Amino acid sequence: MILKQITAYPLRAAFAGALAVSAPLALLAPAAPVTAQAGALDSAVGALRAISTMKADFTQSDRKGQVLSGALTLKRPGKIRFEYQKDAQLLVVSNGKSLYLVDYAVKQVERWPIKNSPLGALLDPNRDVAKYGKVVPSDSPNVLSIEVHDPKRPEYGRITMIFIRKASAPGGWELTSWVALDSQNQRTTVRLKNQRYGVAVADSAFSFDDPRRSSRRPR
Repeated sequence: MILKQITAYPLRAAFAGALAVSAPLALLAPAAPVTAQAGALDSAVGALRAISTMKADFTQSDRKGQVLSGALTLKRPGKIRFEYQKDAQLLVVSNGKSLYLVDYAVKQVERWPIKNSPLGALLDPNRDVAKYGKVVPSDSPNVLSIEVHDPKRPEYGRITMIFIRKASAPGGWELTSWVALDSQNQRTTVRLKNQRYGVAVADSAFSFDDPRRSSRRPR
């Protein structure tokens, strides 16, 4: 199933990302000075920590160019929801502890602990970004690119988050995209637009109807 192929493997890799800077260029670029690295990491952590809630539109694409779109809802700490376009019949949601892929077409639910995913760098910046992050050099002072992965756990994949300097965004930097790369080098790119911050978001937004249950009671 095509929709399954372009969504299931990115979630197992927990989305990772490098949009503004391609991976080959990042590998060839000179390393940033230690002080610049620390300052950039602090800026990234500050921007993520400053987001209490966020809603945005997103597009998700794989290396074959297949694209899905939808709406993202985020609430710190640890909650996120990817509401895909209706014909995809898919939902990705985290309740703060676990990340679920819900496939209503085949009535299946898959679950991963947040800590086993680079997506945890987005949901728990205090834990992952400062410890496992590094700066990916950019030609523009208005672009901040941070790659996060745990070298001791390569099976968790990696995430590269791209921020654009924006005075009105939390922490002065707006998260615009990320690229997920899993341990098999399968790449998924997520782009955000129309970000809204500080919006009211109920905790019930991070529950879901379990298709395996005849009663379809929310989790």
